[in-house]
Amino acid sequence: MSGLLAGKRILVTGVLTDASIAFHAAKLAQEEGAEVILTGFGRLSLVQRIARRLPKEAPVIELDVQNREHLDTLAERVAEHLGEGVPLDGLVHSIAFAPQDALGGNFLQTEWESVSTAFEVSAYSLKSVTMALLPLLAPEDGSVEGRGASVVGLDFDAQVAWPKYDWMGVAKAALESTSRYLARDLGHQNIRCNLIAAGPLKSMAAKSIPGFEQLADVWDARAPIGWELTDPEPAGRGIVALLSDWFPKTTGEIVHVDGGVHMMGA
Repeated sequence: MSGLLAGKRILVTGVLTDASIAFHAAKLAQEEGAEVILTGFGRLSLVQRIARRLPKEAPVIELDVQNREHLDTLAERVAEHLGEGVPLDGLVHSIAFAPQDALGGNFLQTEWESVSTAFEVSAYSLKSVTMALLPLLAPEDGSVEGRGASVVGLDFDAQVAWPKYDWMGVAKAALESTSRYLARDLGHQNIRCNLIAAGPLKSMAAKSIPGFEQLADVWDARAPIGWELTDPEPAGRGIVALLSDWFPKTTGEIVHVDGGVHMMGA
């Protein structure tokens, strides 16, 4: 078998529709030789239906990142699909949520309860899911030696304040910091942690952001190499690259896949 991810086992979270970046990351990972497992939240039957649209149908595991039992049993449930003693080589974190009152221009009025939910689901879960899977990413028997594992999260550039994005933007800033601290603390176990900062896409998640079109208009006007709002594949390719062995010493990094908007001035 050939391919960037030949022989690797990857867990991809956050697949909801075949228009999502997570779906395209899973599809490309399979095409590059990886075995893929998906997680789903809520409507598992929908995720299972989407899983059948992959080149090879992938198993689906239920995961609510706010459910302690789900996190405590995650490694065991993933291991059932990997086989005894088989490590996990990569994790794709594509999980984010903010209540409606934390978005859409309501920044000054949002209560802590909604803010804390956005932080827990969108930022802290990068740490909680990674640690839940640590027994598979860095097995205590030493089988990690010479192998390494990669954690890749999905970001939306948090260097600036975006229209309507409000507390989700702050949560993404927390995600970026969380990734750096994970990179620091897990590096000695040969686990890399990086983020892909993708431009906006017309996905299920985008539909939940009031004023999304206003945000998307920025890319139409400012992306020097252009940006297609309906094409998740460039971001999926970035994820696959970071999961691969081609970036063995890259960690704590944010790779922008946004048509270049992040570096443009006024």
